[in-house]
Amino acid sequence: MTTEACVLLEVKNKIAYVTLNRPSKHNGLDQHMFVGLVKTAKLIRKDRSIRCVIISGNGPSFCAGLDFGAVSKTPSMVPKFFAKLPWTKDNMFQRAAHIWRDLPIPVIAAVHGNCMGGGLQIILACDYRIATPTAKLCILEMKWGLIPDMSSMVVLSRLTRVDIAQELTMTGRVFSGLEGEAYGLVSKVSDEPLADAVVLANTICEKSPDAIAATKYLFKKTWKKDTRGALLWERITQLRLLGRKNQRIAMANGLSKGDKPKPFIERTSFK
Repeated sequence: MTTEACVLLEVKNKIAYVTLNRPSKHNGLDQHMFVGLVKTAKLIRKDRSIRCVIISGNGPSFCAGLDFGAVSKTPSMVPKFFAKLPWTKDNMFQRAAHIWRDLPIPVIAAVHGNCMGGGLQIILACDYRIATPTAKLCILEMKWGLIPDMSSMVVLSRLTRVDIAQELTMTGRVFSGLEGEAYGLVSKVSDEPLADAVVLANTICEKSPDAIAATKYLFKKTWKKDTRGALLWERITQLRLLGRKNQRIAMANGLSKGDKPKPFIERTSFK
């Protein structure tokens, strides 16, 4: 299945494979790619049979950031995408990244080559980031006299220390996948990030899709929240799981003695 030529979508074995597909431009972000990313995420949200998402890039890089050459040919794109409608929480630039964090299923980024600027902000909005040791990552916006504005401020405080985030943002310094792991911005380094992402996705797909969705929802609601609020969301989320069919299937599978596990049904939506 294809959404836009620059963003490919294929669903296999309950896993959605999203591929950035402008290899000759190192998957630089242009107008079509922004639209394709949002459109693809919306299609995935509607399909409750999908249990996990893997995002990767064709060619030599994951994503080198904004394609300024393409943007200069469509000057109306920046004001159009930067503007926010009163009833929305984000603009188009922010949505292209943050929409992956908003999906009710886990999203894994498989990163190689350059992952800079907007590309880095996209993977920061994913739940897991697996990168090659030599991948080149960078908060590139300082090079252009700008700040990162594709939702990274929502997630950086959850992933790393403020001094590290400020230093990387203020200098625009390129850092490796290995350094990214030390900073907390990369979950794991691997010579084969896509293969490792598939292994992780398959493991997730073996679990109750309701419990997986509830886990992502719970961490989003409670991470760095006060104790009283975190305990409240634990209770609320657990109540939404107890007694549902997938929870009963998980119980039966857990109590079975070597029998073939029963398959889970499609997930319940957690927003």
